[in-house]
Amino acid sequence: MLKFNTSAGEDSPAALAGDRLEIRVKGLVKSFGRATVLDGVDLAVNRGEAVALVGSNGAGKSTLLRCLLRLIEPSGGVVEMGGADVLSLNSSGLRRLRSKVGFVFQKHNLVPRLTALTNVLHGAQSRKRGPRVWWHMLATDGERQEAMRCLQLVGLSHVAEQRVDRLSGGQSQRVAIARALMQRPRIMFADEPVASLDPNAGEEVMRLFVELIRGRGLTLVYTSHSVRHALEYSDRVIGLRDGRIEMDSDSSDLNEATLRRIYG
Repeated sequence: MLKFNTSAGEDSPAALAGDRLEIRVKGLVKSFGRATVLDGVDLAVNRGEAVALVGSNGAGKSTLLRCLLRLIEPSGGVVEMGGADVLSLNSSGLRRLRSKVGFVFQKHNLVPRLTALTNVLHGAQSRKRGPRVWWHMLATDGERQEAMRCLQLVGLSHVAEQRVDRLSGGQSQRVAIARALMQRPRIMFADEPVASLDPNAGEEVMRLFVELIRGRGLTLVYTSHSVRHALEYSDRVIGLRDGRIEMDSDSSDLNEATLRRIYG
């Protein structure tokens, strides 16, 4: 069902899903000085849904994703996630919320000189404190085994003891995915997760990433410059243009005419 010049607002199927609603955004605004990057964004995402954010450079995709977790502070609007009013949370409440949301970045944000296993173990920092989650040699047996299982899920148990600065780009991104899984999230965000990889590696990593997310029934929101990835790996596609939602569509409804509305 295709909707133009609107978002998943009050009368959309997602918004009417009741207790299945995971993320709700109303009137979200973000300005940097005189430049408005997000201009009254409304959207809703159901639990277990995979949603792709697409649009040209500067459309506001990455800013939107970061505003949802207040990695960038919004200028106004409402953000609710898992029933929490995100914009009213204090620092401890925001930390608890972020512990439930994995985030995979385009630039993998790993610690280059540490091993793959130690980098994955860092994903446990959202729920634990202290040196036992800084370095795998200090970790408990249970934590180390869980980190190894996460590496096995992404097919990298054989490089557990290698420094990540000696891995390929595709391997590094898979380590980043394993680290996010170590967090035990209920929601996963990803900002251009394969944009820095060559086409073959990007396809392999994207397929693996979405399979792991769907296998756990997690909610996924990701940005992508690849329309094909948006079509293939999402349930819904949201198109942004000049900071506004231009289109909100089931991925099966996306066609050339709708893409022209987004990309101009």
